[in-house]
Amino acid sequence: MRPCHFQILLRFLLLTVMLAFAGLQAAHAGVPNNRAEPAYAQEQTMLQAEQDARVPEPGLANANSGRVHIDRHYLGQYGQKEGNVIVQRGGNLWRVWRNGPIATLSGTVLVIVLLAIFAFYKIIGPASTEQPDTGRKLRRFTGWERFIHWATAVTFIVLAVTGLVILFGKDILLPLLGHDVFAFVAYVFKYLHNFVGPLFVLCSVAMFFTFLQRNFFRRIDWEWVKQGGGLVSHKHVPAGFFNAGEKSWFWFGVTILGLIMSISGLILDFITFGQTRYVLQVANILHLLGATAYIAAAMGHIYIGTWGTPGAYAAMRDGEVDEAWAKAHHALWYEEAKAGVKPGTFEDQPPPSNLPPRDPPGGSSGRRPPGVQPDPAR
Repeated sequence: MRPCHFQILLRFLLLTVMLAFAGLQAAHAGVPNNRAEPAYAQEQTMLQAEQDARVPEPGLANANSGRVHIDRHYLGQYGQKEGNVIVQRGGNLWRVWRNGPIATLSGTVLVIVLLAIFAFYKIIGPASTEQPDTGRKLRRFTGWERFIHWATAVTFIVLAVTGLVILFGKDILLPLLGHDVFAFVAYVFKYLHNFVGPLFVLCSVAMFFTFLQRNFFRRIDWEWVKQGGGLVSHKHVPAGFFNAGEKSWFWFGVTILGLIMSISGLILDFITFGQTRYVLQVANILHLLGATAYIAAAMGHIYIGTWGTPGAYAAMRDGEVDEAWAKAHHALWYEEAKAGVKPGTFEDQPPPSNLPPRDPPGGSSGRRPPGVQPDPAR
């Protein structure tokens, strides 16, 4: 072998060793902690890059920090669409929490609530009116009130079903339907969820203002709370137009959870207003937790309004209830309707005994079944 060839080979081997050593150094700098969890390897790489940078990055207090600063949430320009983001810090952590503990918590809570309602129905049973129907009807809900209630209910059910498929579909439906069918279902449900969401927000706002006046807590509601609404004892606790349980659902479910769901949902639905990925991830977590609480509370509301209280569903379906039902479940409202005063009048003071009974507004006393005689007091 000629000397020149030997020198070329020696230089090539030396260069190879140097490159390999440099690669090992770079790898060590990228992940300084060899015991690090794999999920955080990329973040540690970025932290090491910042430490090794010759020019320190501007701090958060610096006016230029919004332009080039690398923070713990994402790599890119603040307030932009993050189109130049290569690796977003916290993204893997959000994925692990969303698909792991939060999804498990959500599914567990919903299953427990469903089983608890079924057990309550079997053990305690539904509330009863005890007195037979009189055939005389009282107007409970107007056409608009029923329309906005059912519009909110239908949009909520669509969002609940599509949301559960989005969250649990890969684990439950994918093995049953296969990839092709599930891909189509997930695609349709995702867009259905996104388009129905704003409709639910509008319906919730309309329902809030429609029923607000009759949902303020009064002194009589405390007695309902102390007796648990008579759900277990089957006692009929006097209540106004809405009892304390219905008012609690209005304020906790429709209002508070509705706000959480609406705000977080709109942030996720309309992503063209400069939201960072970190903001979207926080909104997604709040949306999942709020949806779990909303669906769980709604299941209780649906039970009480159907099987749990016979006759309640007919009130929202037809707008009218029998006088016997009204007297048993909403005694104060029954007295107000008989006296012709607005709901809430007798909730802070007992009804006067000298008011003569009269046909309530919207009543249908003329539609008595054959053989039923008019009430002599009327």
